[in-house]
Amino acid sequence: MTQHPKGTALITGASTGIGAIYAERLAHRGYDLVLVARNRERLNSLASRLTTQTRQNVEVVAADLADAADLAEVERKLREDASISVLVNNAGVGTHTSLLQSDIERMAEMITLNITALTRLTYAAIPGFVARQRGAVINISSIVSLAPELLNGVYGGSKAYVTAFSQSLHKELADTGIQVQAVLPGATATDFWEKGGLPVEHLDPGIVMSAQDLVDGALQDFDDQVLISIPSMHDLQPFERYEASRQALSSQLSSNRLAPRYHAN
Repeated sequence: MTQHPKGTALITGASTGIGAIYAERLAHRGYDLVLVARNRERLNSLASRLTTQTRQNVEVVAADLADAADLAEVERKLREDASISVLVNNAGVGTHTSLLQSDIERMAEMITLNITALTRLTYAAIPGFVARQRGAVINISSIVSLAPELLNGVYGGSKAYVTAFSQSLHKELADTGIQVQAVLPGATATDFWEKGGLPVEHLDPGIVMSAQDLVDGALQDFDDQVLISIPSMHDLQPFERYEASRQALSSQLSSNRLAPRYHAN
């Protein structure tokens, strides 16, 4: 029987944390890799280890996705490399600080990376996926996309965009065979927290999941074609009710008449 290679997974933010675990897991599943992050030394170390362990081809692209020229280079790779069959949009930044404590330039940089870069990379990948009739986009969002009050509002807003963008893409691409998934991590043991000014050691250990468990759960959901993956949520019924209610609202959100609760003068 002819073996069909799985193709190549391009993973952003791949040098550490969730991105590095995705790289490891997907390589062991038989994917070649394109690893994208700013730190070339870490990428090279990861690539060397995964090549030795899995014998998969691993390409390293040192790029800062907040830089327009670097982002354009990764977009070009996604448009031109027909072997790419999975895009994992993992690169992102966040913070727990309030609006009054936050620097607006850092917030603008967060929007550029969490929203603009993710959107441009997805737009670069999708046309080729559709033309080849195979492909998947995995967008790493956050539980704060559902509960934006938990952390910084710009971060929560940026992740709400990622979740909504994924839901819309899923509907738009439903007849193409292209899979879309949004992964909503809760608190996860990575350097995300320290970069945001709150070391993970300061969090309640009862809410912190390992990056390995997070990715393994998300990939099981990916295999099961689950659109919104929340590996830290034990009872999914409240989310399922929330989602059903949200979808039921769609037919009631627009009308040519003012709602009766508004009284005419």
